[in-house]
Amino acid sequence: MVKRYPDKFTTDFESNKKILESILKMPSVRLRNRIAGYITRLVAITKAAETREAEEAAEVTETTTEEETE
Repeated sequence: MVKRYPDKFTTDFESNKKILESILKMPSVRLRNRIAGYITRLVAITKAAETREAEEAAEVTETTTEEETE
């Protein structure tokens, strides 16, 4: 679902439940909640990794710039 609709899901569990409900016909509420929870964690982990990569890239750029000015 995340690959198919990458822009729809967020780190908010409640909104992910509503999105899943509109996209799929779930046989049970419990299953929908479990899937929404999994998607929420997956999106949070992905965003954290992207943030870490951006910070590391910024540090490398700063280090390179400092070495060039010396």
